[in-house]
Amino acid sequence: MNPISTALRSGVRRGGIEVRQSLTNAQDLWNYIFPNFSFLLVMFFMRDATVPGTDFSLGARTLPSVLGGGLAFGALVTMMMTLTVEREDGTLLRAKAIPNGMLGYLVGKVVQVAGMSVLGSVILVVPGVLLVGGMTVDGLGSWLTLAWVVPLGLVACLPLGAVLGSIFDNPRNVGIIMLPIMGLVATSGIFYPITNFPVWLQWIGQAFPIYWLGLGTRSALLPDELAATEIGGSWQHLTTFGMLAGWALLGLLVAPIVLRRMARRESGSSVAARKEKAMQRVGT
Repeated sequence: MNPISTALRSGVRRGGIEVRQSLTNAQDLWNYIFPNFSFLLVMFFMRDATVPGTDFSLGARTLPSVLGGGLAFGALVTMMMTLTVEREDGTLLRAKAIPNGMLGYLVGKVVQVAGMSVLGSVILVVPGVLLVGGMTVDGLGSWLTLAWVVPLGLVACLPLGAVLGSIFDNPRNVGIIMLPIMGLVATSGIFYPITNFPVWLQWIGQAFPIYWLGLGTRSALLPDELAATEIGGSWQHLTTFGMLAGWALLGLLVAPIVLRRMARRESGSSVAARKEKAMQRVGT
């Protein structure tokens, strides 16, 4: 039996088990429900505001944006946090000891984080459609667009989260990168049309996958006339595909190299030292 295919199957199975386990964990369920409920509440109160230059509800415009931005943010941050925590507690070291264990581990984390992100998106979109209205969810084109935008966007963001997670060996240091990520989300047109930002901010937003994932979900769920409020006055499907595919390819090339180098530096003594430091912080 091919050891690589065995590792891939093991990773997929492990990721599926972890997603199912999250549905029985009260803290994980809270993490699914509370942020999305908060977004729904904000968008409900935004329903009477309009997108500049139109009479379309700003709340309805924001919902698909938050869907795309939430998928990107969840993929980046959850992968980063998970990798950092499991590096500290020795999970990565145990994976390293198994033949092709790092490959299986990475696949499992991708399946887990992607599954959790999709579950959170369902919790957001289903009641959101009923609360704010105005979205085009009854056409085949909408679902076909989501069918390629969502998985491609997740693949574009998940390896990047793994690369960021490999930088830190202490979960408490991850906050250093959280503020820039949140700033990037804010400048990517998720909560307000990017065309109302300064041009230099528009260029920064367009350089990263968060903007393109948000644009893709907006193109799937909003009426075609809303494309006039976007950069270039169109949904730019071809450019969206190219940018997300480019980030996905870059991430899939770089992330395994970075993770292998990180795994080579892992040892029993380094894990024990990190645990001792953690215990000292708890003691103080």
